[in-house]
Amino acid sequence: MSRSALEAPSSDPTIAASASAPAPTPTSRSLLGRPKASPLSTTILILGAVYCLFPVLWVVMAASKDGGELFSTFTLAPSGNFFNNIVELSQYRGGLYWRWMLNTALYAGVGALASTWVSAIAGYVLAKFTFPGKSTVFTVLLMGVLVPGVILAIPQYFLMAQIGLTNTYWSVLLPQIISPYGIYLSRIYAAGSVPTEVIEAARTEGAREFSIFNRVALPMMGPGLVTIFLFQFVAIWNNFMLPYIMLGDDKLFPITVGLSGLLNQGASVPSMYTLVIMGALLSIIPLIAMFLLLQRFWKVDLAAGAVKA
Repeated sequence: MSRSALEAPSSDPTIAASASAPAPTPTSRSLLGRPKASPLSTTILILGAVYCLFPVLWVVMAASKDGGELFSTFTLAPSGNFFNNIVELSQYRGGLYWRWMLNTALYAGVGALASTWVSAIAGYVLAKFTFPGKSTVFTVLLMGVLVPGVILAIPQYFLMAQIGLTNTYWSVLLPQIISPYGIYLSRIYAAGSVPTEVIEAARTEGAREFSIFNRVALPMMGPGLVTIFLFQFVAIWNNFMLPYIMLGDDKLFPITVGLSGLLNQGASVPSMYTLVIMGALLSIIPLIAMFLLLQRFWKVDLAAGAVKA
């Protein structure tokens, strides 16, 4: 073909138009490929956000008032006693509130870590090992997921009383180490994220089973275990019935049981209501910080899933 034929313009108008049109930028591609939200769905989302955030707003506004203003002023009208209430709460019985906060952090932190590790190893065994009665164990596990923890609180109290552990830290920590829901999630995640070929390769190299779990399987299950840890942390932090039954010494109380006692005193001492509200507001700050700290692990997990797909 001659040089002139190559340089001659095409007679096809479609080809000419496509050649002259500017190439779409990444921004234009994302705008064209992203569906627009309908007004109805946007309205529903806004209403849902208002429904969820309004109690938080009410707590923030109420925490800024003293005992007299709490019931005599407009609900959402702020006041200037926010820091005074913090000081008053901190001075209550020599800082007992912060003792409750430390107890709650101990119960939730240690309990969630232990529960996550137990759930990880139990889920890994159920996913990657074959043994007699495996299906029966998994069926019983699913039944345990459906049983509310409140039902087990009384039997757990009698068990702890038999071994003399009631009214101790152990009486709250030990019953919460086993989480059927955490084991179930761990089993599902281990089955999908830990390749059997990698385990077989490690066995071929002479690694022991416990070492394979700790050094090979556990890092691969990381994002799923973060989810289990967060679920357990929140559940233990907000747990009321178990510590209420197990503990009698208020110095061992978690934040839920301690604030419940303050709330009961509010019937005779109305100023206690402001302390309860301020204590409730301060108690959710660690949970918010935990969500913000751990959410990046979920983003990594979702991205990895998209690449694998």
